[in-house]
Amino acid sequence: MAYSTLLFEVRDAVAIVTINRPDKLNALNGTVIAELGDVAARFRNERDIGGAILTGAGPKAFVAGADIGEIAAQGPVDGKERSLEGQRVFRALERCGKPVIAAVNGFALGGGCELAMACHLRVASEAARFGQPEVKLGIGPGYGGTVRLPRLVGRGRALELLLTGQMIDAQEAYRIGLVNRVVPGDRLLAESESLLRTILENGPLAVRACLEAVDAGLDTGVDEALLLEANLFGLLSGTADMREGTAAFGEKRKAAFRGE
Repeated sequence: MAYSTLLFEVRDAVAIVTINRPDKLNALNGTVIAELGDVAARFRNERDIGGAILTGAGPKAFVAGADIGEIAAQGPVDGKERSLEGQRVFRALERCGKPVIAAVNGFALGGGCELAMACHLRVASEAARFGQPEVKLGIGPGYGGTVRLPRLVGRGRALELLLTGQMIDAQEAYRIGLVNRVVPGDRLLAESESLLRTILENGPLAVRACLEAVDAGLDTGVDEALLLEANLFGLLSGTADMREGTAAFGEKRKAAFRGE
């Protein structure tokens, strides 16, 4: 389908999605959220998509936040509905079963930082800036910032960012564990794609199982998480991919995985 706020292409199993509102610093309005929900479903359902990269249009911003005009007009009921819908879409990205990388090319503030955190990995350009400045507007995060940020960087650092509303640069984001890599801006998409293609060389069912185990394991007790891991390990042991992978190892050749 055609999108009004996103650019979408698939190139050799990699979907590249660009939030395309550069005149608004790619701010998340209702249309962007709805269209991101559609691409999340495509990531899950379309077999020709192995993984995805999300980035922002223009030189300044990944996503500079939510659309303040929409937020300023909301009341308690529609404010909660807006939050729940954004959370649903970001969770769908997070649980699509395929690796999603945020290529953060500039400001990732508020909802933009939350979108980046909903992706599985984050590659930042040297010009990227991160923050959760909602408290400066008299409001709190609504798209998962209070949930994902402490899981990524720890309680203390998360609270400092959430309560001060201050921005940090890419190197500080890397130091505290918010991003996986920092690269020159002119190499951002290439490095993100290289990382994703390294992942896609592996068994897709195994990659999906790792994503599921980590996602569920963070929110359960150790014993339950270990049981889930064992169950997934057992299920993968019955796949053609496991037989191909172990055979390729023994034969000293590259495995030809089929996702079966």
